[in-house]
Amino acid sequence: MALQQLSDEQIRTWTRAQKDEWWFTNIYRGDMAQLTIRSAFTGFLLGGILSATALYIGAKTGITIGVGLTSVILAFAIFKILANLGIAKDFTILENNCTQSIATAAGYMTMPLNTVLSAYMLISGTVVTWWHLVVWMSVCSILGVLVAFPMKRRFINEDQLPFPEGRACGVVLDAVYTGEAASGMYKARLMAFSAMWTAIYQMITSDGWMKLIQFKILRMDKWTSMTEAWHFQERVDHYYYTAAVKYDLLIPKILGTDFRALGLRLTLDAAMLGVGGLMGIRVASSVLLGTIINFVFLAPWMIQRGDIVERIAPTGKIVPISRTEIVNQWGLWWAVSMMVVASFISLAAKPELFTSIFKKAGKNKTDKTSNILDHIEVPLMISYIGIPVFSVLAAWTTHAFFGVPWFMSIITLPLVFILTIICANAMALTSWTPTSTLSKITQFSMGAIDSANPANNLIPAGMTAEVASNASNLLSDIKPGYMLGAKPRQQAIGHIIGIFSGALACVPLYFLLFLPPDANGVRSTATIVSDKFAFPGAMQWKGVAELIAKGFSSLPSSAITAIIVAAVAATLIECARIFTKGRFPLSAVSIGLGVILPPESCLAMWIGAAIFWWMGSRNSQPGSKGHDFWVEGCEPICAGLISGAALIGIGNAIINVLI
Repeated sequence: MALQQLSDEQIRTWTRAQKDEWWFTNIYRGDMAQLTIRSAFTGFLLGGILSATALYIGAKTGITIGVGLTSVILAFAIFKILANLGIAKDFTILENNCTQSIATAAGYMTMPLNTVLSAYMLISGTVVTWWHLVVWMSVCSILGVLVAFPMKRRFINEDQLPFPEGRACGVVLDAVYTGEAASGMYKARLMAFSAMWTAIYQMITSDGWMKLIQFKILRMDKWTSMTEAWHFQERVDHYYYTAAVKYDLLIPKILGTDFRALGLRLTLDAAMLGVGGLMGIRVASSVLLGTIINFVFLAPWMIQRGDIVERIAPTGKIVPISRTEIVNQWGLWWAVSMMVVASFISLAAKPELFTSIFKKAGKNKTDKTSNILDHIEVPLMISYIGIPVFSVLAAWTTHAFFGVPWFMSIITLPLVFILTIICANAMALTSWTPTSTLSKITQFSMGAIDSANPANNLIPAGMTAEVASNASNLLSDIKPGYMLGAKPRQQAIGHIIGIFSGALACVPLYFLLFLPPDANGVRSTATIVSDKFAFPGAMQWKGVAELIAKGFSSLPSSAITAIIVAAVAATLIECARIFTKGRFPLSAVSIGLGVILPPESCLAMWIGAAIFWWMGSRNSQPGSKGHDFWVEGCEPICAGLISGAALIGIGNAIINVLI
């Protein structure tokens, strides 16, 4: 059923009171079940599970995966099955929408863990107490929600801005609940089967799961000569290198450097295939190009020049050249230059993100305040009281937990609110939130005040990103509810439930995966970044903070040259994208990402993107089985690949800790 909406002429000429009355009369669904105990519990549970997968994928790729549509399909399928079995009534469309709001809010709670908080711990060498992380993230997120309440009436009720990602969720919900239920169940089955087969494959490649099955369940160590559990090597080139040692075969090298030292490995990573399918062939190709430029051409050259060398660790141990050393010693700098410059140019090319905030300031001055929705809207008094209170709390936690001086925490707040408005407007128009880009403004501003202590620019900038992200995402979550006639007050409450769901699920998991205790029970930040988890987002934040602290003089001359060349290249690429209206095939931000990510992950993402692009082009006819599977089913299949691999990977880490 086509969703009702105002025409462009009505949006331009009607007062907000008229728009509110139209919505209340034509769209509002009254007392239809929305924020119920079961929708809150389902959203809390799904949010925790999906945020765990988002943390896992973010640590591997630096990409924040959206969980909104995934949660819609899962909630629909779960309660449709329960209803058919006579166990429970089917979800209402508004209950599903509320579940989606909770799950989405939980999913976005992983962002600071994958970026600023990891960067802070890497630079300071300090493991932050778990409850400090939970409290700081929750306070900043709730501040973002409080800031969003007044903007909702302007951006959604008054301006009727599109919020493309939120609108997509609204369209899917409407389609599933008003006549295309078969399509919803088909996508749910695709997701379930892809997750199941991925989980089986991931289990076979996991040392912990195989140890559990072979030694603890089957007791194979008792009746065979096995001393180590067998598992399939995800890095399939392992078998070649084993044979090469045994039979004296060729070891591939570039300018004398082993492929393995360069990080050039061949890995069958199911999760990365799914991420590639979601990102698309153009972005994946740019990521792969960045990998090839850095690890195939530049890194071997810099190793040969002596700009990338083995180093002595503080413990006296020699640290050999590896992918991580290549990134930290040299590649990170030109990658960060390309990503930051490209992000700012992309933002500057969208002046409507700034001008549209103010263009209607003088409109409808005589319009009386609409009060027809007061009983279902979030009272503005909550924001007027809550924003000052939570601003002080955010400043206090920033000072108490991270040692940022009070005055730097306080002076950050006005900048936070300004940049949050810009981010929310960007989300409204494009579904793109330039939180990372705009937070660099805070980072450089704080760095200008105090360049000696990286924490003093990292944490305030992280506060900017967290507040802006939650404000923007709440508005995007409220958009489908507005389209479907939901009560915004209940959606806002659901979003806050999601904040706690994400924080409580992700922080313990973060410690388990990335900060495991050693034999003496001591946790070290040295375990955060590894070959498996590159933390590209954190590495970018860390690079900017170190550049502010140390200055360019601390870098090799070749790195400074690379920074300049990368900045020029990023400018040219982004200008080409602007002038061709997005048709230019390269993305400077994605090229930079390809430098920080492991090459094996970049190749796997490109393969995943290429498969879906090729099969989608061969099955472009809507209505065909191939189109339903490869085009319409792309997102659920990729979500299944990601969730199946991530959940089994998380389980493997837990097993290795317990066994």
